[in-house]
Amino acid sequence: MKNQSKRTFLKLSVGGAAALAIPSWAQTAPWSTIEANARGKTVYFNAWGGSERINVYLQWVAAELVRRYGVQLQHVKLTDTVDAVKRVRTELAAGKRSGGSIDMMWINGENFLTMKREGLLHGPFAEQLPNFEWVDTVNKPTTRFDFGEPTAGLEAPWGMAQFTFFGDRRQVTAPPQNIAELLSFAQKNPGRVTYPRPPAFIGTTFLKQVLLETTTDRAAFYRPHDASAFGAATAGLWKYLDRLHPSLWRQGKQFPATPAAQRQMVADGELFIGLTFNPNEAANEIAAKRLPTSVFSWQLAGGTLGNTHFLAIPVNASASDAARVAINFLMSPEAQARKADIRHWGDQTVLDTARLPADVRALFSATSAPGTVEVPRPVLLEPHASWVDPIEKEWVRRYAVN
Repeated sequence: MKNQSKRTFLKLSVGGAAALAIPSWAQTAPWSTIEANARGKTVYFNAWGGSERINVYLQWVAAELVRRYGVQLQHVKLTDTVDAVKRVRTELAAGKRSGGSIDMMWINGENFLTMKREGLLHGPFAEQLPNFEWVDTVNKPTTRFDFGEPTAGLEAPWGMAQFTFFGDRRQVTAPPQNIAELLSFAQKNPGRVTYPRPPAFIGTTFLKQVLLETTTDRAAFYRPHDASAFGAATAGLWKYLDRLHPSLWRQGKQFPATPAAQRQMVADGELFIGLTFNPNEAANEIAAKRLPTSVFSWQLAGGTLGNTHFLAIPVNASASDAARVAINFLMSPEAQARKADIRHWGDQTVLDTARLPADVRALFSATSAPGTVEVPRPVLLEPHASWVDPIEKEWVRRYAVN
């Protein structure tokens, strides 16, 4: 049995046609044909390049893709995914329906919604990939919904994330368990709490967390944005921020530009609490000796926002078959286990590890490390992506003083 499970894993990692059955209605070509078409191609992967750990992980992926499939992966480092969205839109407007400069993208949220609505994405393809068999679509429903929008097979789940707080035990002896307690903590420790300036992703995520905790009708936020209902629906958010801001760092008149800047302020002792969307970020920073070992992480008792981040292929990609092969490998148990390992990245897997063969599942056995979340809390689904822009614009109107 042990040898059989090893053979199964090898098939999964390589992505051979015999590894998993693909529904006949979804199959556009045999997987072996897709792999053959991919050989010798270069995949231009547009993805955020701001993390050295992630960049090193992608270098490992690139080496494996060459070795296994003869596919070259070129990481095109972005500071903002919207730049890639604009490039695809510009190429299509110029009549470039094929031979585009982007073959694969790291994407979710507003950018996915934009590309889906404008017909900028190749597919559906995601659920045809052999390794989609192991994706957990039951306990991780966000693997099929991106900020409330059905993915419809136009993007493949790559990793999980959840809004998380971190702080130093020497300063945060009783971590806030909801936003009301966070307000009280800030008032007792003036100038020691803040959040990144929206539209920085973590700053906007904080706004959405407050939004869900201050509303009596969360269902409204899981439907497309309704301008006529915006004022009443978001009233609790603005009331809370009006009370919170005077106790924030610099009285809420300035905000850190990025999560990295806020994290450094925690490391320097200037702030007592930091925010992240990676539950393992503090542990990663402790391991890198950029945060002290007394830092710990927690999530709010009633749950925090969580989502899945995805991989997509533009509709005019030059190497769509090679992009499929690359994405299938990135969803493989081996690649997902390495990504989940805190020594390499520490990004939570999208797979249902309980269904993997025992010795393959063992790849995901991670030892606990200082800074990891000790008590995981429930995941709150992201509001529909169409709410983000109106909320950010209203925040700017009310609070952006410079």
